[in-house]
Amino acid sequence: MIRKRSLVRRTAAVAAAGAAALVLAACGGNSDGDSPAGHNGHNATTSSSAPASASASASQGQHNAADVAFAKGMIPHHRQAIEMADLAPDRAQSAEVKKLAADIKKAQDPEIKTLSGWLTSWGEEVPAEGAMDHSMHGTGGMMTAEEMTELENTSGKAFDTAFMEMMIKHHEGAVDMAKTEQADGTYGPATKMAGEIISSQSAEIEQMNGLLGKG
Repeated sequence: MIRKRSLVRRTAAVAAAGAAALVLAACGGNSDGDSPAGHNGHNATTSSSAPASASASASQGQHNAADVAFAKGMIPHHRQAIEMADLAPDRAQSAEVKKLAADIKKAQDPEIKTLSGWLTSWGEEVPAEGAMDHSMHGTGGMMTAEEMTELENTSGKAFDTAFMEMMIKHHEGAVDMAKTEQADGTYGPATKMAGEIISSQSAEIEQMNGLLGKG
């Protein structure tokens, strides 16, 4: 009888322990249930935000042929503008022209670095120094080799006039290139830069026309 009672007690204890384990498991299950639900909720949130994130990434990360053409064309275009601006400190007579040249260099030099970075990240070749300049002379408002030589050989007020007349033509070409990028490009930062180029260079065109008495 004692053994039976002991066995019953032991069985009861085991059953109680089993019941307790079940309760704990149930609690754990609820917790786990909450956790997967939480994970599911998190996943649902992630999945619902993923398309937005992906589309944001796509709008900034995807580029097309127009973006590549813009970067490859604007780099040598900017380089020539800086080459022209570098002539001003020693040749210009007007303080306004000297400041304008400095502003052009200050704005366009960082843009060349940015454009080059984009091309590299896209697996495209960055135009080598001078590589595309000759092929682009006379297009996009760029100066011919003869015009650049003429500008180099000028100084004083004659330089100021020649510099501004050439730079107006150069800027107009850049504005046209930027407008094409805005119309056809898909890479967000590139179309944004195009807008900044249109705004800043249009203002400089207006300033130079004013200095030339054409305003």
